[in-house]
Amino acid sequence: MEAWIVQGALRVGLPELYRSAAFLSSFQALRLVEMATPDQRRAHRVRFPSAARLRRASSLASLSLHTFRVSAEALQRSKRPEVEGTCLCGGSGWVDVYFDPDDPTTFAAENCVGHNPHGHKPRALRVVA
Repeated sequence: MEAWIVQGALRVGLPELYRSAAFLSSFQALRLVEMATPDQRRAHRVRFPSAARLRRASSLASLSLHTFRVSAEALQRSKRPEVEGTCLCGGSGWVDVYFDPDDPTTFAAENCVGHNPHGHKPRALRVVA
């Protein structure tokens, strides 16, 4: 199995392997909360055309984590999401959710799990004199 993993990584190349993993992780998170757009679904099908093969590869990759140590760099990469295709948030990390479609004042900002998985809001700067 180790040789198969290495062979696949060499064939694809590490930069593309890292990008594909980031796209897959973000797409799965978006799909889980039903925020994936048709554009993102289409990009996912192009990148991973065989759902059965993707499930098998993901399963084997998960099993390999029990055997191999994960580097600090790999853990940092896993925390950098990438979204392929147009997103509901438009890249801002936030999606307006309207509770009453007839009243535009009844909305809340919900974090986009693809661009802002932890829901961190940017803090306003303040000047102290």
